[in-house]
Amino acid sequence: MTATLTGVGVGPGDPELLTVRAVRVLREADVVFVPVLDRPAGAAAPGRAETTIAPYLPPERLRRLPFALDDRGGVTRRRESAWNAAAQAVATAVDDGARALAFATIGDPNVYSTFGYLAQTLRELRPAVVVRTVPGITAMQELAARSGVPLCEGREPLTLLPATAGLALFADAVAGPGTVVAYKGWRRHPELLAELRRQGRLTNAVLGSGLGLAGDRVGPAAEAGDDPPYLSTLLVPARRDRRGGKL
Repeated sequence: MTATLTGVGVGPGDPELLTVRAVRVLREADVVFVPVLDRPAGAAAPGRAETTIAPYLPPERLRRLPFALDDRGGVTRRRESAWNAAAQAVATAVDDGARALAFATIGDPNVYSTFGYLAQTLRELRPAVVVRTVPGITAMQELAARSGVPLCEGREPLTLLPATAGLALFADAVAGPGTVVAYKGWRRHPELLAELRRQGRLTNAVLGSGLGLAGDRVGPAAEAGDDPPYLSTLLVPARRDRRGGKL
């Protein structure tokens, strides 16, 4: 029987936002891997993916994989070492007889997810393992729903980018005709707001901080303060002057 590794998107953090398929795949898996920060044994707190799926699975079904999730240095030795160790742990589970394996990841496994790096490395170690994904609700979808701001209408484009890519990319997107969503604003938040103000796009922009978690916040971006959490989502809606104006 061929082994299968499924990357399961579990949404931004609210257990109620898991899809029926996601819950089924997680419950049917022989082992469910979850990402955690690469800290000394016993020091790493449960990650967001783990706490999100906890209501659906007993803790003994979960296995933590350490990743350099807070490394901002690109493809560093620390990051590559974590990728390799995680893939080896999955390969070992396959060698030990596991055939249905799952990896829970916040959001969607095909949108800025650690799962892609794990899957690529596992394919090199065990080419016979089938890799699949289950889509998850993204933070930008949750923010659009919570704020009542449509992501795109008619002929509007939708641009999703990480704020870590730099201000120039963000500024170019904001200058365009569509909606812009920026992830991971964090320390760049003040300069993102300054750019929105410069282009006259700040008034309708909204920010979601800690979406899906206790104490999360959704509101005008201009009122969010200067230090939102790393996993924050900035939504800048397209300019709309009338109903159906972009059809």
